[in-house]
Amino acid sequence: MSLVRLLIVDDQLIVQEGIKRLITSFCDNYQVDSEENGSDALALLDEIDYDMAILEIDLPDMSGLEVLKKLRAKKRQLPILILSVYPEDVYAVRALRAGAQGYLCKSSAPGDLEAAIGKLLTGGRYVSSTLAEKIAYALDEVADKAPHEGLSNREYEVLCSIGSGNSVSEIAREFSLSVKTVSTYRARILKKMKMRHNAELTHYVIKQGLIK
Repeated sequence: MSLVRLLIVDDQLIVQEGIKRLITSFCDNYQVDSEENGSDALALLDEIDYDMAILEIDLPDMSGLEVLKKLRAKKRQLPILILSVYPEDVYAVRALRAGAQGYLCKSSAPGDLEAAIGKLLTGGRYVSSTLAEKIAYALDEVADKAPHEGLSNREYEVLCSIGSGNSVSEIAREFSLSVKTVSTYRARILKKMKMRHNAELTHYVIKQGLIK
């Protein structure tokens, strides 16, 4: 059997090693490499032709959604699975729209991960039955969508960070952006969601369950 190369992108080393061991237990010809941040992962993916990438959304230098976006621009055929600490109802539909072929929570059973990898490597997609139902609802008319569904990926991330109680300067550091850029995102979010203050955004984020 030919070697199947997979890349895991996750900044938690213990989790990273656990996932690597789990995946290699599924099949003898799986070879798993890992990176801790998006920048190094993108550089490695330029050097090596991996058969699949497995991304966490919560990365230290850029979000997994940003890595996903950059990968889709470079390697349109690369199967990408999001394996995240975030529950499905927070990021899954957004990640799939951005080009991921599958989404799993880290709380999923090992068998789900094995099934997801097998599905993606054979050209398919993988979502749980619960997520499939959520996707069906997400395809409803635009008028029925929640206000945050109209935000860009970066605006959504800034919204969630505001909802977590972070200041503009803290958000700027979190996403490696300037304070001015974050302030611009904040203004756009307020306008799109027809709100006036951070307190309203925070209340909305908590009520909608958008933060872990």
